[in-house]
Amino acid sequence: MTRRKRYVEDTENHERWLISYADFITLLFAFFVVMYAVSVVNVGKYKVLSDALGDAFGGRGAATRINTSVDVEPLPLANIIARKRAEEARRDRIRLDLLARKLNSVLAPLVHSGKVRVTQNARGITVEINASVLFDEGDAGLVGNAKETLGTVAGLLKDDSHAIEVEGHTDTTPIANAAFPSNWELSAVRASTVVRLFVDSGVAERRLAAVGRGANQPIASNDDPIGRARNRRVAVTILAE
Repeated sequence: MTRRKRYVEDTENHERWLISYADFITLLFAFFVVMYAVSVVNVGKYKVLSDALGDAFGGRGAATRINTSVDVEPLPLANIIARKRAEEARRDRIRLDLLARKLNSVLAPLVHSGKVRVTQNARGITVEINASVLFDEGDAGLVGNAKETLGTVAGLLKDDSHAIEVEGHTDTTPIANAAFPSNWELSAVRASTVVRLFVDSGVAERRLAAVGRGANQPIASNDDPIGRARNRRVAVTILAE
């Protein structure tokens, strides 16, 4: 008896692609969910970031403004720069105020006697020293306690960062000798003498400038001895940044 052979017919599954398609759709859906979650702004966290940036640039919330619809409107770059500069200027004024108080303190005896005057304005701090404290009449060599007085000022300035301008001033009385043909030379050399002492006392040269003004910027009348004595001076200006 002949056995019948069993034939197993392999039929191809034409719907297998649905499985791959379903996997793809699932992954795509997950991708868009993640993207949406990333794109949603957390208002609380964004406000914290905004306030932190604002503090850094000189005011709460200065970097950005958040409205009720969660739209973010950045401030113009010029405004941010202006706020930052204003904050830097405020800090510089605080530093100069402290320095001015220290200068008034260490120079108190000369300030009380009217030989030194410490003033402050938008340009910076100016220490006006009467020439009689520093020089003999018609000369540019330091005398008496001049080096000690200027050394005290230099001690406060050497660790500072501001630029310093030293100006020499004279009265209108003409001078003409072998050393100084005119008041221009006398005032310039006096300013240079002070600058040189500052350098020797540790003040960085790059911060210093010496200027001779002659008799062109009087602070009193040159018609009487008292006024002329006031005009003969050296002005040390610590320039605001």
